[in-house]
This record gives sequence, C-alpha cells and structure tokens, in this order.
Amino acid sequence: MQKNNKFIKSPLNYTGGKYKLLKALLPLVPSDTKTFVDLFSGGFNVGINVCAEKIICNDQNKFIIELFSFFKKEDTEKLISRIKERIKCFNLSLTNKEGYLKLREEYNRTKDFVDLFTLTCYSFNHQIRFNNSHEFNTPFGFERSQYNESIEENLRRFCAALKEKNVEFSSLDFEEFDIKNLTNRDFVYLDPPYLITNAVYNDGKRGFKNWGEKEEYALIGFMRELDKRNIPFMLSNVLCHNGRRNEILFEFSKDFRVIELNKTYENCNYHKKNRGEKTSEVIILNC
Repeated sequence: MQKNNKFIKSPLNYTGGKYKLLKALLPLVPSDTKTFVDLFSGGFNVGINVCAEKIICNDQNKFIIELFSFFKKEDTEKLISRIKERIKCFNLSLTNKEGYLKLREEYNRTKDFVDLFTLTCYSFNHQIRFNNSHEFNTPFGFERSQYNESIEENLRRFCAALKEKNVEFSSLDFEEFDIKNLTNRDFVYLDPPYLITNAVYNDGKRGFKNWGEKEEYALIGFMRELDKRNIPFMLSNVLCHNGRRNEILFEFSKDFRVIELNKTYENCNYHKKNRGEKTSEVIILNC
C-alpha cells in the first residue's frame, strides 16, 4: 500500500477514475504483492500508487497506454517544455476554441503524444474521447479547462513514479489477457465499465468495444477462473444505481467478500431491489 499520505494523481481526468477512493482500495492490496495487474487501468490512478515488484498497466484504449509508455521513456522536463511550445504555437487558452480545433485536427493527422496530452488539458472537463475512426473528438472546454500548475505537478509526480517503478504496458481486451503465469502472490484489480450506468465509454460508439450483458457474463467467468486458480482479485463496481440493480453481479457477489464504499444510499441492499435514487458502489474480493 502507498505509505505517503499524498497519493499520486493521474494527469488525465479519465471517466470513472478511482483517485478519491484510494484510501479505501489500497489497504486491500497485500504489501508483498509480486505482480499487480491494473486490468482496466483508465487513468491508472490505482496502479501507479501500488507497491509491487511489477505493475501491469492494461487497457483496451491503446492510445492511453501508448501515452503512458511515452511518459515513462520521455524526459519529463523536455515533455513539459514541448507541451508549453504547443500551447504557444496554437495560442491555446480558456476561450480560444479555434486554436483548440486546429490542434485537434493536427493530432488526428499525426497522432503525436504531446498533442494528445495537450488536447486533454483544454478539452471539455479534461475528458478523452474518440469516435469510431479513433479520431479524438472531445469538444473544447470553453472557460473551464486549461493547462495549469496543478496539472503540471500531477504530470511531474506521475512521470517520476512511472520511471521509478517496474511498470509494463499492454492494450489487451480483458478476455485476451493471459493469466496462466499469475499465482497467489499476485493481485488483479478490475475496474470495468459499469453495466447499469450510462457512461459514454460503454456505448460501443467510441471506437472501442461496448459493454453489455455479454461482456458482464464474460467478466464473471474471468473472475471465477482467477478464483479457481487462487489468484487474488478485487473488483470495483456498482450493485444499485437509480432504481436498478445489477442482477448478474449481485448473484456473483454472494460467493465473495463485499465491501460497501458508501453508507448513505437508501432503499438498496442485497436482499431486495433498489427503489431509491442512490448508487451502491462496492468492492468485491476473493481474498
């Protein structure tokens, strides 16, 4: 577990990021973990804060994985200098939409890593979104988003940790990820798209695999195989959301340890369907 009270924060504002939940999540990872697998890494807030002999950062979004790999290899001060050059070159600001759109067009032509990160600094809510042609298409964050000292500090600390730790990268779909070499000394963390929420990243219209009941059942099978092999895992998910309950996950959870991350939701428990308007976010573990 991370000993420093100030956790490292990803420089990317990735949808569903778990930075605010690190205090709850990290103590559940054994301190003697050999290989930690962040299977749906997203912004990599969890994996970058874990202490393990090896950390695998995996996500089906190859552009994010390639960006992190670039961060690990590139000199950080040179990277920051190049970001500032791009900001100056395209006259990026809180209000210059035209400059942002020109940079977006340039990135979609060249796929330059510096341009991708710079775009996230000025995009709507700092979000990262692609269309089915894998073109970056997040709208401009008018008067809301810009590169600032906080982002720069997060980037410096994140890059330093990437360089210091033994981090390996892969961009596989979870069903393709090979677990045959993992043991009970390793740990798999899963933070997949949530079946019963309406996030844009699981609608199948962003150039990547959608998430539906088929994928949910496949994930259940994947975790049961981990358990069969005695490989520790931890899943972040929601059981109830806006009056709906994930019945597939609910049945699966009966066989494992469940930790509630919020105690304030109403009319939602593991014995009846939720009829309130709150969200029941949980951690499910086999250890």
